[in-house]
Amino acid sequence: MSQTIDLGALLAHPANGGLRPVAAADPATVWHDVVVASGESGLPADGAGGADADLAILTTEPPSAPWQQDALIRRIRDRGYLALAMPNADLFGVGSRVLAERVGLDLLHVDDPMALAKACWLLLEGRDALTLGYVRRVAQSIEYHAVGLADLLRHLSASVGHGIALIDAEGVLLQSGGTLPAAVHAAIDFGPWLDTVTVDDGSAASVHVDSPSRAGLRLAFFGTGLNAVQLTALAVAAEVAMPAVAARILIDEVADVNDAAVAADLLRDFLEQRDTRDAEREQRMLDRGWRTAGYHLGFRIVGRTRVDTFQLLRFVTRELAAVPADSHVVTSGRGVTGWLSFAAPPAPSQVDAAVSALRSLHTAARRSFNVATGVGSVESGSAGLATTIDGAADAARIAVSRSATGWFVRIDALGLEQLLLSWTENDTFVPAAQSLLGPLISRAPELLETLTAYLDHESGIAATADALHLHRNTVSTRIARAQDLLGLDLSDPETRLAVHLACRAVRQSADSTSTSTSTSTSTTRGATP
Repeated sequence: MSQTIDLGALLAHPANGGLRPVAAADPATVWHDVVVASGESGLPADGAGGADADLAILTTEPPSAPWQQDALIRRIRDRGYLALAMPNADLFGVGSRVLAERVGLDLLHVDDPMALAKACWLLLEGRDALTLGYVRRVAQSIEYHAVGLADLLRHLSASVGHGIALIDAEGVLLQSGGTLPAAVHAAIDFGPWLDTVTVDDGSAASVHVDSPSRAGLRLAFFGTGLNAVQLTALAVAAEVAMPAVAARILIDEVADVNDAAVAADLLRDFLEQRDTRDAEREQRMLDRGWRTAGYHLGFRIVGRTRVDTFQLLRFVTRELAAVPADSHVVTSGRGVTGWLSFAAPPAPSQVDAAVSALRSLHTAARRSFNVATGVGSVESGSAGLATTIDGAADAARIAVSRSATGWFVRIDALGLEQLLLSWTENDTFVPAAQSLLGPLISRAPELLETLTAYLDHESGIAATADALHLHRNTVSTRIARAQDLLGLDLSDPETRLAVHLACRAVRQSADSTSTSTSTSTSTTRGATP
C-alpha cells in the first residue's frame, strides 16, 4: 500500500481505543498495514504489508507465564511484525519487555482493539471518513448552546479530541484542550485562508477567521504527532468551525459593548453623586464586584489622539489579569478609568509594585495605542475611591504633554501648582475664567497681559516691568486699573491664586485657538482651488 501510518499519529488520534506504549515504542516507526486477530493463530505467517512493516492487534490478553510471554514476543516478531497491541499489555513482565526491546518489537496496550483498528483504517485509507468524522463532531459542537466563546472552544476541543486556539500574530487569545507551543504559533502563516504546519514541538491546522470587528484572527486545531492525513482533515474541521466561532465573537462583543456602556454609566453616576447615598446604585456596584470598602489606587489611560476605547478596554482588562490585586476598568470619555483595590492598607513596597505594574501596562499599551497614563494616590473607602480616580484624571491630563516622563505621571510625584494648573484645563473652568476676566478681555487686553505677567512673577512690579519692557509706574498703574475693572483685591492670597489660575487658563485657551486657526489657514492656503 502507498499509505503509511506511524505510532505518533495513532497516539494523537482521539479515538485510538486507549492506546499507550508499554515497551520499546518508537513513535517514528512506520507501518504499512494492520492485522487484527482474536489470537496469535489468526495472524498471517508474514506481515500482510511485507516484512517488518505491520502492526498486529490481538483482541486477547497476554499469557500469564513468563516463558509463554517470551514465546509470544518471539513468534510475533519472527512473522515480520514490528508492533503488537493487545489489552492489558502491562501484564508482560520486565524480562519479556527487555526481550521485546532487544528484538525490536513495540509493545502497546489498548483498551478497545476494534476502536484502534478503526483508527488505523482511517489513517491508512479512510482519509475522507476521518474528515467526515471530524466535521460531524464539529457540527455537534455547533449545536451546543455555548455561554461564551471560551465555552464554545472547550466544547469543540472536547468533541474533536485535539487542542484548539484562537490566535493572532501577537500570540494566543484563547485556547482549550492544551497549550499551543510558541514554536508552532511562530510557524503559522497568517496570509492564506488555510494553513498546516509541523515543527518539532507539534503541528497545527488553522483557518482565517472572517470577523468584521477583529482583523488578523485565526482558528487552529493543534497537537503532537499529527500526520499529513490528520492535518488535512483538521484543516477542513477548522474551516467548518470558523463561522460559528466568528458569530460567537460578534455576539460576545455586542454583549461586551453593552456591558461596558452600563459600567461607564455606573461609574459616572458614582463620581457625580459621590456625596449622596443610593442603595440601588451601591447594590449595582456590588453586583459588578466593585467594593468601595478597603483601599484603592486609581489610574486613567487616555488617548493622546483618537483611540478605539473598547479595544483599549479589552487590552487593559487582559493585562490587569497579571497584576496581583483586585482590579476593575471601564471606558470613560476618550480613554479608560480603572482602579486596584486592597483589603488592608498596602505597604509602600506594595504600592510601588502596583505602580510599576501599571507603568509596564502603559508601556505595553503604547505599542498599539497612542495613550498617556495617570495614577492617583492610595485612598480608602467610598470617598477615597472617588478621590483617587479624580487624582488619576488630573495626572493623566498632565501626562498627555509630558514626553519626558514617557507620558506616564503619578500624582504623588507632582507639586501643588501642577495639580492646580491641570484642573484649570477642565471644560467647566475655562468659561468661568473667561467670565471672571471678561472686563479685561473685551475692554483692555493690555491690562490682561500685564496682570498675567505680574502674577507669573509673584506680584513683583520690577520683575514684571523688565519682562514686558515697561516702566515700573506703568505696571503699577495697569495693575491698579485691572483691580478696579475686576472689582477684586489682589492682596488677598485666595483671590490672587484664583485670578492667577484664571489668567493661565484664558491664555492657554487663546493659544490653543490661535494654533488651531493658524493650522486651518495654512491648510486652506495650501489646498488646490
